[in-house]
Amino acid sequence: MLRVGLDLGGTKTEGVVLDNGGEMLFRERRPTPQAEGYEAILANIRDLVTDLERRAGVPCRVGIGTPGAISTRTGCLKNSNTVCLNGRPIREDLERLLARPIRIANDANCFALSEALDGAGRGHAVVFGVILGTGVGGGIVAHGKLLEGLQHVAGEWGHNVLEPDGPPCYCGKRGCVETFLSGPGLARDYRAHGGNSALDAQAIVVRAEAGDAAAEAAMQRFLGRFGRALAAVINILDPHAVVLGGGMSNIARLYAEGRAAVARHVFAVHGCTNVAGDRTTGAANDELRTAILPNVHGDSSGVRGAAQLWTPEET
Repeated sequence: MLRVGLDLGGTKTEGVVLDNGGEMLFRERRPTPQAEGYEAILANIRDLVTDLERRAGVPCRVGIGTPGAISTRTGCLKNSNTVCLNGRPIREDLERLLARPIRIANDANCFALSEALDGAGRGHAVVFGVILGTGVGGGIVAHGKLLEGLQHVAGEWGHNVLEPDGPPCYCGKRGCVETFLSGPGLARDYRAHGGNSALDAQAIVVRAEAGDAAAEAAMQRFLGRFGRALAAVINILDPHAVVLGGGMSNIARLYAEGRAAVARHVFAVHGCTNVAGDRTTGAANDELRTAILPNVHGDSSGVRGAAQLWTPEET
């Protein structure tokens, strides 16, 4: 049986059909009718699955990546920035519409699963997949298995508080990682320090590369915060690889200067005692062995990972 994966976004819903070898056979994208509400979004998913199965010519397993996660207490979706989905039994309703069992996971988890199985994290035992885009999210894959956690919030580093006096976040806290490391977060910080309010994150990165002082100062703050925020995750999880995705993952400086910033904050009391009893001090970053890698599958990672919620053995 083939696998259908859907990536349910706020503006678009994308679907693919994967074969058991992970080859993408078909791909289709449709607008998400968010303004029309919950029932219209479900109908759009049903119609997309129907169309993909017609093209495939066989029934398929279905996996869906969503903003937010299914509550283990209520069975309803929570934490979604597509707010009309929150508090709704989306898995139950879709299983009824599609007349089959489906699997649902957070979209960042789907990204992490795809990159861990056959992307940049392939061959690494523990992978932390990071989304740096309009929001900040993450997912954990250990030995090929997605770890969702008891509350289905494993990997959600974007809503750890980085600076308690920072800007308000939609989650109700202040100074979350997301308010600084997202694209809008970089633009907000640049404006807060006198920068041009018309510039978005991509333009700020380009200006910094061209030597603009204000843009470069914003990038230095961004890289420093990236280091502190990601080091906190590494100190707890100690993954073999971190794979970056989302639009901000295209910032080349993250893989050199950003890595150095992470290394400055990863726990390591340096120094050892040699056989003569003398104390020697190591380099400032010699303990950080975690690979920090750009993704392989690009904007296809999430939708591929949704299909990969079903293993080939289960299809």
